[in-house]
Amino acid sequence: MSYPLPTTASPYHGKEYVEDMRIAPAIELSARQQEELERLVRRRTGEQRLAERARIILAAAQGGLNLDLAKDLGVDVNTVGRWRRRWAAAQEELAAAEESSRRSDLRRCITGILVDAPRSGRPGTFAPEQIVEIIAIGCEDPQEDSQRPVSHWTPREVAEEAVKRKIVPSISTRTVGRFLKSGGS
Repeated sequence: MSYPLPTTASPYHGKEYVEDMRIAPAIELSARQQEELERLVRRRTGEQRLAERARIILAAAQGGLNLDLAKDLGVDVNTVGRWRRRWAAAQEELAAAEESSRRSDLRRCITGILVDAPRSGRPGTFAPEQIVEIIAIGCEDPQEDSQRPVSHWTPREVAEEAVKRKIVPSISTRTVGRFLKSGGS
């Protein structure tokens, strides 16, 4: 004979606890969502964090406790819970992306859910407008626009030119190099 487990209201987000354990949100995947998650897992090039998170969602869709999933996947139980909650919270966003006729919308949506959330911290030193102007210097002809006797810009020369034009009060050569390499992102 089985007895119902005692449940109590949780002080956390109004969820119900069974024997002091939160009940994990159920994960249901559409065929397209599962296909996109499996594609992320199989990709040879790509962030392993995204692949790991996709594996967590695929495993959670099969059911099971977070603790068991964590052991099977070799991750922390809190990691499984975090990604399970984030996926469950994004159901409306996923449904909207799935209704779109473009396949890339769902792919972008899933990737957006699985990437790290923005973190707090020190704000960037340079405004986006300053970064764009610095990158624009690197696109100019150094002989024509800046009267420099070189055929190509180096990060050091771009840094000097940015200070000379008063775009920024100071900037390191390494920072300019990162801006030029990444395109400002």
